[in-house]
Amino acid sequence: MVLEICCGNLASLIAAKRGGATRIELCSGLSEGGLTPSYGLIKAAVDSGIPEVNVLIRPRSGDFLYSEDELQLMISDIREAIKIGASGIVIGVLTADGDVDVEACRRLIEAAHNAAAEYGKPKPQVTFHRAFDVSRDAKSSLEAIISLGVDCLLTSGMTSTAVKGIEMLKKLMTLAAGRITIMAGSGINPSNAADIIAVTGVDAIHSTARKPIASGMRFRRPIVAMGAPGSDEYSSLTTSPDMVAALCKNIK
Repeated sequence: MVLEICCGNLASLIAAKRGGATRIELCSGLSEGGLTPSYGLIKAAVDSGIPEVNVLIRPRSGDFLYSEDELQLMISDIREAIKIGASGIVIGVLTADGDVDVEACRRLIEAAHNAAAEYGKPKPQVTFHRAFDVSRDAKSSLEAIISLGVDCLLTSGMTSTAVKGIEMLKKLMTLAAGRITIMAGSGINPSNAADIIAVTGVDAIHSTARKPIASGMRFRRPIVAMGAPGSDEYSSLTTSPDMVAALCKNIK
C-alpha cells in the first residue's frame, strides 16, 4: 500500500520525513487547493532524501481550464522541477465542457519526459490530480487519463471527501482494472484510512496529515488579516510526524 503525504511548506516536509514518509506531493497554497511550489522548496524536498518527490504543477487557484500562456508557464515549471530532481509531476487540465483536455495534458507529459531525457533523470511519474473530481463524467475521464499513459489518479470519488466518495472509488477500481493506480485522497487520516482501503480496494492513500500549529509570535495584531477575511494569521495547518507515523502503521 502506497502512502503519499501532501506537503505544503518546509515544516510539513520535515515532519513528513520524520514520520517515515517515503513519497510526498509537494505544493504551496493548500488553502487554495494547492499551487506550484517554489524552486527552493522543491530543492529542499529533493535534498531531504525522501525517495519520491512529486511536484504539483498548478499555476493558479480556481478552475482547471488554462490559457496557452498558462500552459507555457506549466511547461517551464515542469522542466525546472525535473531539472532539480523531482521524481514526478502532478497535473490536471480540463476543457470548458468538463472533459479531460487530452492534448494539453499530453504536452505537459511530453515536457516532463523530454526534460528527464535532457537532464539525464529517470522517467518521471505522472499523477492526474483532483481536477478529475470536477470533470463531467467519471468513466470517460478515466479512460482519457489512462490513454495518456498516466501512472496514478488522485481522487476523492468525485465528492468532497474520500469517505463520501467510497462508492465511486469502488467503481473506479473496477473500471480501472489494474491499468492505473487509483489513489484516494481528501479527508483521510489515521482513523479512517484502513477502512477506506478495506472497503474500496484502492492502491494508494493521499493525506496532508495536518494539525494546527500555533504561531511563535508574541506581538499580535488580530484585526489585520493577510489572507481571506476572518483567517487566522497566528496558526497554521502543518503535517504532523505522529500522524504520518500512525498512517504508515495503520495501512500496513
